[in-house]
Amino acid sequence: MPERYDVIVIGSGAGGGTLTHALAPTGLRVLLLERGGWLPREPQNWDPASIWRDLRYRNAGHWIDEGTGREFNPKQHYYVGGNTKVYGAVLFRFRERDFGEVRHVDGISPAWPIGYDELEPWYGRAERLYSVHGERGSDPLEPPAADPYPHPPISHEPRIAQLMEDLERAGLRPFPLPMGIMIDEAAPERSPCIRCATCDGFPCLVKAKADAQVVCVEPALRYPNVTLRTGARVVRLETDAGGRAVSTVVVEREGEREEYAADVVVLAAGAINSAALLLASASDRHPDGLGNGSGVVGRHLMLHNNSSLIAISHAPNPTRFQKTLGINDYYFGDGESGFPLGAMQMLGRSDEVTIGFDAPDAEDPAELARHSLDFWMTTEDLPLPGNRVRLGPDGGVRLSYTPTNLAAHERLIARFRELLEPMGCRRELIERNTYLGGRLGISGVAHQNGTIRFGTDPATSALDLDCRMHEVDNLYVADASFFVSSTAVNPTLTIIANALRVADRIADRMGARAPAVAEPVAG
Repeated sequence: MPERYDVIVIGSGAGGGTLTHALAPTGLRVLLLERGGWLPREPQNWDPASIWRDLRYRNAGHWIDEGTGREFNPKQHYYVGGNTKVYGAVLFRFRERDFGEVRHVDGISPAWPIGYDELEPWYGRAERLYSVHGERGSDPLEPPAADPYPHPPISHEPRIAQLMEDLERAGLRPFPLPMGIMIDEAAPERSPCIRCATCDGFPCLVKAKADAQVVCVEPALRYPNVTLRTGARVVRLETDAGGRAVSTVVVEREGEREEYAADVVVLAAGAINSAALLLASASDRHPDGLGNGSGVVGRHLMLHNNSSLIAISHAPNPTRFQKTLGINDYYFGDGESGFPLGAMQMLGRSDEVTIGFDAPDAEDPAELARHSLDFWMTTEDLPLPGNRVRLGPDGGVRLSYTPTNLAAHERLIARFRELLEPMGCRRELIERNTYLGGRLGISGVAHQNGTIRFGTDPATSALDLDCRMHEVDNLYVADASFFVSSTAVNPTLTIIANALRVADRIADRMGARAPAVAEPVAG
C-alpha cells in the first residue's frame, strides 16, 4: 500500500515551498517531494568561474529543441528551493492592466479570468513572507496596494544614485527595485545580507537571499507534520478507476520505485516539468495526458523576451551591490509605437571573469569590468498554442518555441541605447552572455510559464479559478503553469502569491485552519 498523507506537494520552489510553508501550521500531514537535494554551502557559491564556466549548479540534464532537433542544457536547477536558489530576488507585482486584454505588435495577450483585486491581498502576504524591500509610489506603473512594503528600499551606492539623477534629468522615473533580501541597513552588524555582488545566478552563501528554501522549506520542516523527501523524481500520477482522482504518486528514488497517496496532490515542478508529468501520466481515462481533455496541457509556453546588456560607463563604477534600480517608463509603450515595450532593471555587477567570457577579444577585461553597468530588459511574449512541451519516444522533454513580439523587444533596447549618453556611458553595448545567455534562446527557461492555464471553461483551460484541475478533483497546480499571459515583469512574486491563495483553498477544503503566513516554531 502507498504511504499516505493529507497533502503531497511536488516541487519545493517558489510555488511548492511557499504552499508547504502555508500548510505547515494547519496540522495536515504534508509530504514535500523534491527531485534534487540540498544545494551545498561552499566557496564555489560565489565563484564566477564555477557558476558561469563550469555550470556547477545546473543539473537538469538535456532537453530537445524540436525546431532544430538539437539537445540543449536548460538553465534549470533541481534543489530544495528550486530555481529560487539562483534567482535575482526581484519581486514585482503584475501591473493592474496586465490582467486585462493587452494588444501587442504581434497579437493580443488574453485577459486573465481573475482581476488584480483577487490577488492583491495575497501579494501583500507574499511580500511580508519574502521580506520585500521597496518604496510605494516610486514605480510609475505600480498597482494599488493596501499596505506599504514591509521593509524600506535598499539604498543606492553613489554611482547608482548618480545614474538615477541622470535618468531623471532625461525625463524618466527610475525607482528602487522591489527586492526579497534579508538586509538591515540601519544595523549592518546584524544584517544577514552583506551587499555582495553575487545575487543574480549565484546561490547565497550567507542565506540572506529570500529563496524558498530559507524562507519557507526550512521553517516548515520544524513542524512534525511536514516531511521532505529529496532525490525524489515523480515519474507518474495514477488515478482511481473513474479517472477523477489521483490515487498514487509514483516516485523514483535512489534507483527504487516508491508510491505515495494523499487526499490532495499539488503539482509545482515548474511549468515545463509539470506539463511533462501530466503528459507522462496518460491513461485509458486520460489518453492525451492527465487532465488534458481540453488539449491545452503543454501548450502556450511562454519564456519572456530577455536580454542582459553591459553598458560601459566613462566614469568608474565602484558599486558592489548594484541591483537597486528599475525603469518602467516604457512598459506599456514609449508614446510613439502604440504598443507595450517592457521593463528595464539593473543586474548584479559584472567582474573580470564575466567580462572575459562575454568579450573574449577585450584587451583589458578588468578595466571594462571596473566601468561596467549591467542591465536586464524584459518584453512580454505571447501564448501561442504551438509553443509547447511534448514528450519524446524515450519520455524526454521536447520544446517547440518560436519567439514572439521581438519588434517590441528591439525597440526597448533601442530606447535604452538612446539613454547611454545621458547616463555617461559609451555608445556601444556588450551582451552579457554568461547571465542566462545574453539574448535568451530556448534554453533560457527561468521565467517559464503558461503550460497548464486556468480559466472558467474546461474546453479551453485545464484548471479552474482555484488552480484545481477541471478533470481531476484532488489535483492542484501551484507554479507558473496557470498563467494565461507572461506580462513583462519577473513572475516569482505572482507564483508566491497564488501559492498562498491555493494553500488557503486547500486548507478550507480539508477543514484545516491556515494562517496567512506560517510562523516558525522553536527547533
